[in-house]
Amino acid sequence: MIETLMRYLQLPFVRYALIVGVLIALCSSLLGVTLVLKRFSFIGDGLSHVAFGAMAIASIINLTNDMLLVMPITIISAILLLWTGQNAKIKGDAAIAMISVGALAIGYLLMNKFSTSTNLSGDVCSTLFGSTSILTLTKTEVWLCIIISIIVVAAFVFFYNKIFAVTFDESFARAIGTKANTYNFIIAVIIAVIIVLAMNLVGSLLVSALIIFPALSAMRVFKSFKAVTLCSVVFSVVCALTGMLISILDGTPVGSTIVAVDIVVFFVFCIIGKVGVKA
Repeated sequence: MIETLMRYLQLPFVRYALIVGVLIALCSSLLGVTLVLKRFSFIGDGLSHVAFGAMAIASIINLTNDMLLVMPITIISAILLLWTGQNAKIKGDAAIAMISVGALAIGYLLMNKFSTSTNLSGDVCSTLFGSTSILTLTKTEVWLCIIISIIVVAAFVFFYNKIFAVTFDESFARAIGTKANTYNFIIAVIIAVIIVLAMNLVGSLLVSALIIFPALSAMRVFKSFKAVTLCSVVFSVVCALTGMLISILDGTPVGSTIVAVDIVVFFVFCIIGKVGVKA
C-alpha cells in the first residue's frame, strides 16, 4: 500500500489535488465555529445550492470560466442570507430554506430544459456529490486556489477580534461602536468564496460537512473560541488529507470519503468529550 501511495504521489495531478484539498479544508474550517454559534450551520447548503443554480446558467450560456458567474452570485446570496437572517419576519433557517430550495430547483429545471450535454444525469450527480475534477487541476488553478486561500486566512486573522465580538454578542459589539454590518459582510464574502472552492472537492450537497463537522468535533473537547478554531482547522486538514488518500488508493468518491472520515472522527471526539477530557 505504501509503495502504491508513493507511486501515486509522484504524479503531478495527485500532488495538485492534495494541495488544493488541504487548502480548501483549512479555509472551510475557519468560519465553521462562527456559523455554528450564530446558528447558521446550514448556510453552506444554501449557498452551495445557489452555486449549483449559477453553474447551471453558466453551462447553458457556454461560459468558459463559470467562476466569473458563480462567485459573484454566491457572494450576493451570502450577504442576503445573513441580512435576512436578522429580519424578524424571515428567520435565518427560513431564509436559507427559501434560497437553497429555489436555486436548486431552478438550476435543475434550466439544465433539463436548455442543457446541450448528452450526459445530464452524470453532470448533475458530479456537481451535487463532487467529481473527479479535483484530480484534473492545472497548475494555474492550483496557484489560484493558493492565492485565494492566503487571502481568506489573512482576512480571518486580521479581523479575528471583530469576528469574535460579532459572533458571541452582536448587540454588545454594536453598543461599543463595532460596525457589525461591515464585519457580517466580510464573513458573508469569505463564506461564499469558501463554498465555491469547496464544491470542487465534495460537491454542493456535502459542502456543509467541511464547515460544520470540524467545528462540532472541536467543541466536544475544547471550550475557548481560539482553541476550538485551531482544533477544527487541524481536524479538517487531517480528515481531508486522509479521505483523499483513501479515495486515491481505494477508488472511492473523494467527497463522500472525506465526509465519512469526518463522521468517524466526530464520534471519536464525542467519546473523548463524554469521558471528561476537556481543554
